[in-house]
Amino acid sequence: MNKSLRYLSIMVLAVMSVAAANLLGQQADKSMADKTVSSITSAIAVLHATEGNNVSGTIIFFKVDAGIKVIATVSGLTEGKHGFHIHQFGDCRGADGKTAGGHFNPGEMDHGAPYDSMRHVGDIGNLVANSEGIANLEWIDSHMTFKGANSIIGRGVIIHVGEDDLTTQPTGAAGARVACGVIGIAKAVSMY
Repeated sequence: MNKSLRYLSIMVLAVMSVAAANLLGQQADKSMADKTVSSITSAIAVLHATEGNNVSGTIIFFKVDAGIKVIATVSGLTEGKHGFHIHQFGDCRGADGKTAGGHFNPGEMDHGAPYDSMRHVGDIGNLVANSEGIANLEWIDSHMTFKGANSIIGRGVIIHVGEDDLTTQPTGAAGARVACGVIGIAKAVSMY
């Protein structure tokens, strides 16, 4: 075998070895990512006020048999109802919260109430604040998940200034965004 043919054979073998190693590495990375995603049992969003507002709180999400249990504790609201949604992007950089995009709606459904079968995955309805501006909510949602197309991990949570009327398309006419938080994987904790 002449030198150039031998050199070419060695180069082809080297390229094939690198490609095989990369493929095995990608498969191992995917396997590890799949294990990580399937082991998620809780998530959290820490709310930060948008410009000119004083809203704060946490939204905790737990995997339960019937879906995802949502536990919200929010303060700094005006008394009454406030639209409460999962939004498309986990991006709260904008002073007005609009960088979080629209409602999370992978199924391209109409906006609706949280108890409707046809609704955005992100439609959670309203928080109701008392006279001290504090709102608490517990809800089990069968639409959202921690993996797959309906995964809320990495999405945004938005609290609105006004009530979600549960019918106006595509947002519920809840008005400006008063708080934004990003949903991240939480350290495993007890539900209570």
